[in-house]
Amino acid sequence: MDIDLKGRIALVTGASRGIGYFTALELGKRGAHVIACARTVGGLEELDDAIKAVGGSATLVPFDLADMAAIDKLGGSIFERWGKLDILVANAGVLGTISPIGHVEAKVFEKVMTINVNATWRLIRSVEPLLLKSDAGRALILSSSAAHKCKPFWGPYSASKAAVEALARTWAGETQRTPLRILSVDPGGTRTAMRAQAIPGEDPSTVPHPSEVAQALMPLVGPDMTETGKLFIVREKKIVDYHMPS
Repeated sequence: MDIDLKGRIALVTGASRGIGYFTALELGKRGAHVIACARTVGGLEELDDAIKAVGGSATLVPFDLADMAAIDKLGGSIFERWGKLDILVANAGVLGTISPIGHVEAKVFEKVMTINVNATWRLIRSVEPLLLKSDAGRALILSSSAAHKCKPFWGPYSASKAAVEALARTWAGETQRTPLRILSVDPGGTRTAMRAQAIPGEDPSTVPHPSEVAQALMPLVGPDMTETGKLFIVREKKIVDYHMPS
């Protein structure tokens, strides 16, 4: 499906590498102006060059999502320059450590919650008024199958992604009478630095490249998307409902 995003303003967090990088590039390729956020300036500059090479444009915003005041200011800055936001891709996240819950250091657990959960909530709060000014605001909140599988030793990450999905579902319910559509996204195993950290012995060629995930996300951010409050499973290219425990 050819999704035309000309004239749309898109914000992507964690845009310096992995899924965030290639999603930002795909958005730029399709005509959206990309507001790219990440800590790594070099990665953002590489992204800017890549977006320009495909005829797109970007604004680079280097900052750490642990800086809550910076997230608060971001919404105001976007409003002053563009007056609205059409697309949010809340992609940035950290893994923490793979270890028994009782062995996780407090500072590690707190960092996972700060970046994955607190920053996502703060981002939603900062940009919701902008998304509601769009004729077709779209928000994708990156999650993981870890939110549901809750495998041993994955406690902090699993808990953070379950919390993120709860935020997305609640937000979708609160905005269902508006044009804003909100989906959580389970990208599945992807060839990223986080995946290599989590499963160091895995052959990276056995999992999809992040560019494949990015392409699969494009139909979700176009004006024709009508689903909200659900989960998109990238591997299956399917939007699924949530269910109460049986």
